[in-house]
Amino acid sequence: MKKRVRLIIFIGISLIAVFNSHFSAAQGIKGIVKSADGEPLAFASVYVRNLGDGVPTNEEGNYEYKLPKGVYDVLVQYLGYKSQLETIIVGDEWITMNFVLEPQIYTLNEVEVRAGAEDPALTIMRKAIAKAKYHRLQIQKYSMTVYLKGTGKLTNAPFFLEKTLAKEGLKLNEAYTSESVSRITFTQPNKVEEKVLSIRTNGDNQSTSPAPYIQTTFYQEKINGIISPLSRLAFQYYKFKYEGSFFDQNVMVSKIKVTPRSRGEQVFEGFIYIIEDLWAIHSLNLQTSLLGFQIQAKQQYAPVADNVWMPLTHTYDFGGKMLGFEGDFKYLASTREYEIELNPDLELVPEIIDEKVQEVPEDAVKYSKSVSALEQLASEEPKTRKEYRKLLNEYEKESQKEQTEPDVIQESYYEVDSLAKKYNQAYWDSVRPVPLTESEIQGYQRDDSVAMVDAAKMSDVDSIAKKASRKLKPLDIMNGGTYNMGNGVSLGFTQNWTKISFNTVEGFKLGMGLFYRKESSVKLADSVSINRKSFNIEPELRYGFSSDRFYGKVDFRWSSTLPISGTTFGLKGGRYIYQFNGGEPINEQVNALYSLLFRQNYMKLYEQDFAQAYWAHRINGGITYRVNMTYAHRKELFNTNNYSLYTKPERVYTSNQPENVDTDPGSFGDHDILKLNAELEWRPGIKYGIRNGRKYPINERSPLIKLAYNKAFGGISSDGKAADFDHLELSVQHSYTFGVSGKLDFNLSAGAFLTNEQVYFPDFQHFGGNRTIFSNFGPASNYRFMDYYKYSTNSKYFSGIVHYQFRKFIFTQLPMLRFSGVRENIFFNYLKTENSPNYWEVGYSLDNLFRVFRVEMGAGFEDTKFLRGGVRFGVATFIQIN
Repeated sequence: MKKRVRLIIFIGISLIAVFNSHFSAAQGIKGIVKSADGEPLAFASVYVRNLGDGVPTNEEGNYEYKLPKGVYDVLVQYLGYKSQLETIIVGDEWITMNFVLEPQIYTLNEVEVRAGAEDPALTIMRKAIAKAKYHRLQIQKYSMTVYLKGTGKLTNAPFFLEKTLAKEGLKLNEAYTSESVSRITFTQPNKVEEKVLSIRTNGDNQSTSPAPYIQTTFYQEKINGIISPLSRLAFQYYKFKYEGSFFDQNVMVSKIKVTPRSRGEQVFEGFIYIIEDLWAIHSLNLQTSLLGFQIQAKQQYAPVADNVWMPLTHTYDFGGKMLGFEGDFKYLASTREYEIELNPDLELVPEIIDEKVQEVPEDAVKYSKSVSALEQLASEEPKTRKEYRKLLNEYEKESQKEQTEPDVIQESYYEVDSLAKKYNQAYWDSVRPVPLTESEIQGYQRDDSVAMVDAAKMSDVDSIAKKASRKLKPLDIMNGGTYNMGNGVSLGFTQNWTKISFNTVEGFKLGMGLFYRKESSVKLADSVSINRKSFNIEPELRYGFSSDRFYGKVDFRWSSTLPISGTTFGLKGGRYIYQFNGGEPINEQVNALYSLLFRQNYMKLYEQDFAQAYWAHRINGGITYRVNMTYAHRKELFNTNNYSLYTKPERVYTSNQPENVDTDPGSFGDHDILKLNAELEWRPGIKYGIRNGRKYPINERSPLIKLAYNKAFGGISSDGKAADFDHLELSVQHSYTFGVSGKLDFNLSAGAFLTNEQVYFPDFQHFGGNRTIFSNFGPASNYRFMDYYKYSTNSKYFSGIVHYQFRKFIFTQLPMLRFSGVRENIFFNYLKTENSPNYWEVGYSLDNLFRVFRVEMGAGFEDTKFLRGGVRFGVATFIQIN
């Protein structure tokens, strides 16, 4: 029944669209916009002042605006050209109205040519920056309809992938297009709601969406992580130059050249046009780069309410290359049908005084803490830019305190209408504000005949049904596979290729992981939040051919998860092999590679028969605690295999008992342990976001503080071989960004064994060493050149790993490298235990090479003695892998 109703609705909408396109929209204005030289002006703004609405021209300069009968004042605008205003009478038929725009003539202020005078751009930008927050806060709420059209093409690809791409239907230099119509609503302080009304697309935009630029404003401090020219810190990053002024729509507009003090990523370059007295944006043409992609943003503003100018036409160009792939993507966004709700607290438009060059009158308002910011803003006295910024900052703080959830700093809602992808050509012809070019029409004919048909072949329901009926394939055992049994029950294999390896204890080794899962989801009273419950059984098996030993363990886990809280508890146990360092500093496959090719066995193992009960509770985004109790019998293991492809006699495998400064002969012996582990994680000042009604923590804004306590209870073994100690550790991890200047990552920890009656080596405090050419994930996750176990300790210790990323350092002084996305880093790591010398290492790295890789160079020292150095290869630090 529901399917029939939806079909009837869809047919009805399609018929209405066809009817509208042939009858009701039979009149309006259309034509072409050209320059005086006869060149078509792509994406010029055709704005009807009576309606407060407009459309852009297409790439060929053509426009088409459907209008009912009436008299209209039509304003045509294009950056760098004089605006043209015409009164047009629309009758029963289309009116053809072509526009020819003359180049803009700029007048220069006299002060600019005076010797030693300050550039007028400085006071213009100081006032504009002082008013930026006002323009951001003056609208309490607004809604707009956004038509977005994107065209992109892959211009180059690695030669060995061209055939594969062709099989997937991707051809070089062939354009792929997309169109969408959305209704976007913004509500203070930072709530964005988007409903996609209709969409048609083909191809991949390669993550070049302009959404971060459309859904934000240049009045903010940053746009997509890039410092705005209207940021309060703008003068630290930009130089401004006055290029002249002109009148447009009865306002004086100043053209300001924006030049970065240091060109490269995370800054803009180009021109911004500022309205005199209002100190608002009139238009802009700015370029930047992000991860090596070149981005150009143009925005043309128009008045949508008294003293309120909003973007009407946006154009964005993205271009770049990565790993042999190269492409260009162009977007046109037409924002129209604005509905504005002004902030009643900020109705007054104040006079702003630049105290650096203007005399401050006696009646100018001075900020007073004893009077509310709102009351001071309501006064009509002039205000200096500094005092005005103080007032706006205090007003914003007062407003945030009144929020029901002051810790929520961003809120977004995204919805796609159920019929968004099902509209026909007639509908698009009726809603499209800009006519298609001939090449775009040809592209859509191709897309409609191929891609759109393919996309409709399988519904979401069919896809789910196919997954549910998946059959066992032999390779699923290694590749991983999930088999849905219905009622939330599934079982399958984990990815098992990585469980094939070699080590000197087991020889060649095979492993296998499996799982059984039962899940259920229940919507809470708010009808948005979901309580997800699951029960998991996860067995894991391994067999060593040289040791002829079979090992297995199993984990029974129950969990209940809410949007920002959750609990997990379970039981696990078995007989299994573990690295002495539970953080597993060396990967199994990397160890196998070094053992087989170079006869170097860095991984050291012990055997454990164990049973563990555990509990974890995430109270909120800021606090999590974990508790577990483990009983285990541990055994020392020995090398059983000497095989290697490396045959030179001077190199032999090392013992499975690692060399260490704090151990004694009994540290590796068989023993029992009953251990309590308790951990507390705290993120002070945690902030939250809301996505589609679901709250989530924003972790990167807060440091992670960990407190861990381990207690081993002695006297549990009849032969006296039982661990007995108390161990306490405090650590702090954080990542801090200094504007666009750099980024600091650090990981500091300190701890001590309060008692150490008997500490066996698995319970020593171990540190993240590395003796391979591969660097671990994360910039501050481990040491680069340190031995894996040499400095492990059962006493006091301090560890510090610090990594700093420069925007501009040595090689990145060259703009070409900065624009390519390359980063330079330095790192300094330090370790001191009670019985070891001072270990430290220092190094330098090139990051984001080809947007994927990182190369590090450095050296490690004991006190002043050089130990070793070398090169390390890793993944770019901006790639986050957990």
